[in-house]
Amino acid sequence: MFVVEIERGEQRGVLRIGELSRRVGVSDYVLRAWETRYGLLHPKRSTGGFRLYSHADERRVRRMQFHLAQGLSAAEAAGAAIAEPTNSPSLPEMQRQADTNYVSELSAALRVALDEFDEPAAQVMWDRLLSNLTLETVLRDTVLPYLSHLGERWKRQEITIAQEHFASNMIHGRLASLARGWGTGHGPLAILACPPGELHDLSLMIFGIILHRSGWRIEYLGANTPIEELVVSGERIRPDLIVLAAVTVDRFAGIVAELTHLADTTRLALAGAGATRRIADDVGARLLAGDPVTAAQNVPWQR
Repeated sequence: MFVVEIERGEQRGVLRIGELSRRVGVSDYVLRAWETRYGLLHPKRSTGGFRLYSHADERRVRRMQFHLAQGLSAAEAAGAAIAEPTNSPSLPEMQRQADTNYVSELSAALRVALDEFDEPAAQVMWDRLLSNLTLETVLRDTVLPYLSHLGERWKRQEITIAQEHFASNMIHGRLASLARGWGTGHGPLAILACPPGELHDLSLMIFGIILHRSGWRIEYLGANTPIEELVVSGERIRPDLIVLAAVTVDRFAGIVAELTHLADTTRLALAGAGATRRIADDVGARLLAGDPVTAAQNVPWQR
């Protein structure tokens, strides 16, 4: 929590250790160890006996994190952070650098855990990412690049089918938990599906999660949805939007007539690497370009 302290007639923000820990992504225990072992932090005491940390303390912690990321030992990193002048890079600049290093390290650790079938470690890395970053940032800047790289590694036979399945299923499970309750609310309704033969639906799930956070309700049909079932569902549910996603063009090219009929009866959007401007224009659909997070954020609210 935030505490306000009056000093020399000026109001200065002071942080308790829990808030400092949350900001810098370092546990209370480690912060206290850096304080006692290296003299990195110089807290004051409140009248109630709480340690109160200044923004200068936060600056030194972030500089220590930066030096640790460069390969220095803890003692060396602390010494370097303490020795730096007060006119060293601004706190926002250091925060961006520390956040970038932290995310990179967690993303790399998540990849290693998934490659090694270490489900507990992968869950911990996922939780740490979500506790330090917004959901949108985690999905757009960590999960989506990882999934893309995973597919490329599988194509190059750098990983086994078992590794690819393990990683995909773990991520699917976490996305499913984030999607819980996405059919509730009072906003417009979207049906999300993959066309016949399309088995890759993780990006579509990410799209749906972010769309729901923008106020939409989601009816999720998922991978490999028969086009006839989609047409029937559209006529029965009367959604405000239907989104079809595929990773290859041929998934759409084989059902142009059905897509045209669907677009005549409801708002239809095509997404994914398989969605092209030409196909979207031919069938009368909207093309959702860009990554799933950004695409979902840019869908206009419409009933």
